[in-house]
Formats: sequence, structure tokens, C-alpha cells
Amino acid sequence: MFDGYDSCSEDTSSSSSSDESEEEVAPLPSSLPIIKNNGQVYTYPDGKSGMATCEMCGMVGVRDAFYSKTKRFCSVSCSRSYSSNSKKASILARLQGKPPTKKAKVLQKQPLVAKLAAYAQYQATLQNQAKTKAAVPVEGFSWGNYINSNSFTAAPVTCFKHAPMGTCWGDISEGVRVEVPNTDCSLPTKVFWIAGIVKLAGYNALLRYEGFENDSSLDFWCNVCGSDIHPVGWCATSGKPLVPPRTIQHKYTNWKAFLVKRLTGAKTLPPDFSQKVSESMQYPFKTSMRVEVVDKTHLCRTRVAVVESVIGGRLRLVYEESEDKTDDFWCHMYSPLIHHIGWSRSIGHRFKRSDITKKQDGHFDAPPHLFMKVKEVDAAGEWFKEGMKLEAIDPLNLSAICVATIRKVLADGYLMIGIDGSEAADGSDWFCYHATSPSIFPVGFCEINMIELTPPRGYAKLPFKWFDYLRETDSIAAPVKLFNKEVPNHGFHVGMKLEAVDLMEPRLVCVATVTRIIHRLLRIHFDGWEDEYDQWVDCESPDLYPVGWCQLTGYQLQPPAPQSSRDSQSSSSKQKKKAKSQQYKGHKKITSLQLKEELLDGEEYSFLQGASDQESNGSASYYIKQEP
Repeated sequence: MFDGYDSCSEDTSSSSSSDESEEEVAPLPSSLPIIKNNGQVYTYPDGKSGMATCEMCGMVGVRDAFYSKTKRFCSVSCSRSYSSNSKKASILARLQGKPPTKKAKVLQKQPLVAKLAAYAQYQATLQNQAKTKAAVPVEGFSWGNYINSNSFTAAPVTCFKHAPMGTCWGDISEGVRVEVPNTDCSLPTKVFWIAGIVKLAGYNALLRYEGFENDSSLDFWCNVCGSDIHPVGWCATSGKPLVPPRTIQHKYTNWKAFLVKRLTGAKTLPPDFSQKVSESMQYPFKTSMRVEVVDKTHLCRTRVAVVESVIGGRLRLVYEESEDKTDDFWCHMYSPLIHHIGWSRSIGHRFKRSDITKKQDGHFDAPPHLFMKVKEVDAAGEWFKEGMKLEAIDPLNLSAICVATIRKVLADGYLMIGIDGSEAADGSDWFCYHATSPSIFPVGFCEINMIELTPPRGYAKLPFKWFDYLRETDSIAAPVKLFNKEVPNHGFHVGMKLEAVDLMEPRLVCVATVTRIIHRLLRIHFDGWEDEYDQWVDCESPDLYPVGWCQLTGYQLQPPAPQSSRDSQSSSSKQKKKAKSQQYKGHKKITSLQLKEELLDGEEYSFLQGASDQESNGSASYYIKQEP
């Protein structure tokens, strides 16, 4: 049994020179640590403080007590001895778990308080990680088997900036080495071995034990952010044994030499990876916070709700007047549907006053800075006006983009939108979109990008033509320049798998696929369900998550509908899904008459080519108007 390697960050200083000089070394790069054959450079989140490991003897101690400004060695003796020892001998000493030298024990002269404080912080971090990494298996469904059996690809974690590690995933990729539990072992104690990433699918990685070469018989899937996966070197610093799998234990006579050869120059996880995972799963919203959220029974207004629970950044909100706490609404903390208390009054939005005259004990208003900020707009010049026409995603049927009208202009860039032909007389189904929302589009957007536009219900003059409709309704189209045309480099591609919220029943997170990409607009298909349940979603929507998000956060994942359900979707399954949807967003609208795709009158307008389904990003103009 072996103690293993320590992970090494890229060392920009010369490997052959000693560290007697007090000059600082060049800063370490932000890429993944590279395992070298000349010892260890142990880095920390702030690069300055924490615990350190001596590159010569492997002694772990308080960093401030280490020798020189670079803090690479625990004593002058180790610094001088480093240059005289061979690189390979140093690594072998670490593998064999040799104890620190006598001079290295000068570290133990540090004040006891400092050592206890560092240890307490370390223990607290471990406990916190254990709480936030509970895995929730989905009975009968395995992402790994699903992806392997169908050769699917998954959207990378970097596509989801709002998800844990979405902004600090780095260049974790195939070939990265990690230390994981060795399940091919008969020892009574838990032991570990080194494995390499064969394939990535979101947070999940297909791993192969080192030494198996092209043998995939013991490959296994593991969540990279889970508590059982560690950077190379973790076993050495934690005193855990490295034991080769029983299947290959007789393959090599000198496992130490094998590891030195295989791991030199390989990449591993950063030493602070677990800490970053833990920090990225801390959420500012707390239970008992009060917010304003859309009223699911009357979309035109908001109501006060209280945060009942927080899971992975998703909030279960209970409307304040619900005595039995069953009248709830699910959304992400970055959803545009929630706001701070007082938001509705500040912009002129309709608001349902609560019958509760004062806050209940323990409830408190969520601070305004916790909510997602919208871009500032300049409404002083040319701006949206009541009665202007546009195209908008129907909030009651997210598979459809419909003919719509601006019904009211609010403050701070907010607009009340109504879907033509299906509006309630009292405007109770108007919906609030911000002017920069990616869910509203200029007239002609669907035609340019070959998307089916849903005409007003009951409109008899088909196929629908915008110019005829504008003349008939004596209305004008909202100016194209007022719409948000920014397209981020999102990284999605058609066919990628992910986990997505069914926004018609937003408590559910389902197995899903990207089936179309139009600039920043994604068509999300729920695996196992018919296309009519697809939903148009923005590429930066907080309701999209990487594969493995549910397992990481402890949220329940809805697997694809089984074959039996698919066969019966035309009858009972459709009715059930529609009935469920009514609980969250109101009654789902009847699917509109399907229209044939037809270009608009070329004598008055010419259209630029839109984004193809294979396009992952990039912007394009919506249309160019030709002067008569």
C-alpha cells in the first residue's frame, strides 16, 4: 500500500535551484495543477495563507511558519537538501510516506492557538462539504447508462453560469487524474486509487482506474463535485492508503515507479477544488424571507410570498395568505419572476395586497441586493408605446411564440404584454417582461428564423401576414432597435443533454435535450414526451442545469417517460401533464392551428438569413426595411 502523490501546481521557477533566495517566484497560473517529478507546490484560495506542505520532506504545517517568502520548505535544511537530491528520489520518498526530518519539526513550535484554529477551520470545511454533497439517486435511471447506451453528449458546466462551479470550472477535461475509492479491493478498510477521466457529462465523469489501459470493464461514473473524489496528492496529505485494484495488482512489480512515470506531467484538480464547490453552493436566500412573486392565478399582478425552502438555489415560495402552506410556487433565486418587497409599487405594477396586516413572527424582507439586476435602459428618446405590436413567448404555453401587444409601459423599462386573441377582458393574463428580456422579439423574428408564429386565436385570414394584420388593426410594430440583440458565447449545441425545469410545472426538473438554437434562444425537449411540450428558453435561463445537478444539490430528477407512457401520450398522458400544469401557471392554452412556413412580401421587406439549428452562438440582424 502506498500513501500516494501530492497534487502540484505549475511551478514557474527553476526545478534545479534551491530556495535560499528571498525573491518571490512568479505567480502560478490559474489552470489545473500539473503533477511534476520535483516535489510539490501547495497553493491556496488566496495564494498567501493557510496550510502548506514541504516540497522536500512532506511535512504539513501552518504556512506562515515555513522558510522564505515562497514558503516551499519547512526549514533551511530542507531548502538546502532539495537541490542535492534527485527529483525521482524526492517523489519516491513521498510515495513511501517517510516521516518529517528532525529539523522540520521546528513547525511544532508554533503557538498552539494558531494550530488549533487552522485545524478547527479544516474540520468545519469538511463538515460543511458533507452536508452539501448529499447524493439523491433516481430509482431506475442512471445518467451514465443513459449517455453511454445512446452515445449522447452533455452540455458542459461552463454553459451554466448560475450553477455551482459554473464560473470556476476551469479546464477540467478528459485525461485529468483524481484519487477515488478503490471498489475492486477485499480489504476491510476504505482505500483509494488513482483514476483518469475518460468522458465528461456535465458534473459527471466516466473514470478508469490507472493501470487498466484500454480495459473498460471497471469504468464507473462519478460526480466530480462529490465528496469521494479528490486531487492527486490528497491521500498523501490525509494519510490514506493508495492500493491498486485487485484485478491488476499483479500487472506490475513496482507500482511506485509506475505511478511516477504515469503521473508526471498529468493534470489533476486544484487543491482547493472541494472548498470552491462548497462555497459555490452557499445561497444568500434564507427561509422566512419575504419576496414579491408573480401571482400564478393572475399573471398580471404580484403577491407576497415567503421562502419555505432553498435547494440548489431553487426557492419554494409559499404565498403569505396560505395557512396550510400548500399554495406555493417554485423558481430559481435569479428568476425574473421574483422581486424585493416594494418593487411593484416602485414601477407601477399591479399588486395583490395581503389580508395579513403585519409580518408574522420570524419573517423578514429579503434585501434588494439579493435579486437579479436588469440592465438599465434609456426611455427618454424613442421608446416602447402602448399598442405597439411584437412577438413574444406565451407564458402560458412556452412552446409557442405568439403575436402580442404592449398593453402598458411601466417604469424602469418594464412592459405589460398581452397575447393577441386570447386576452381576458380585465387584463388578468397580461404578463410583465422587461424591455431587455430575451423572451420578446420584433415583428418578423419568427419568419426570419423559420420559427412557427402562433397567430391570434380566431384570426381567420390565414396564412398570417404581419403587414395585413398591422393594417387591419391600425397598429405599428415596435422598433427593432429597442430589442435586446446581444448573443453571448453560450457554448450550447444541438443534441446536448441537460437537466431543465418544466416551467409549466416548475417544481419538476427533468431530463432534457437542446433541439434547436436560434441565436440565444434554445428549444428544450423533455425526453420521452412529445414535441408539443417543448419550451423556448433563453441560453442564460436559471432554469437550466448541467447533467448531475440534481444529484449534487439533492433535488429530485424526473427521468424520461417510459415507453409505456410514450405509447399512451395521445390519450391519458397528455391529459395528466396538462392537468398538472394548471397548478402552476394557470390553464395551458389550446395548441393553435399549425401554419405553413411562408416568406413575407419581398417587395416591402427583405430578410437576412437567421441562425441555423446547428449554430451555438453569434448575432444577426432581425430584418432590414427597404425604402419604397
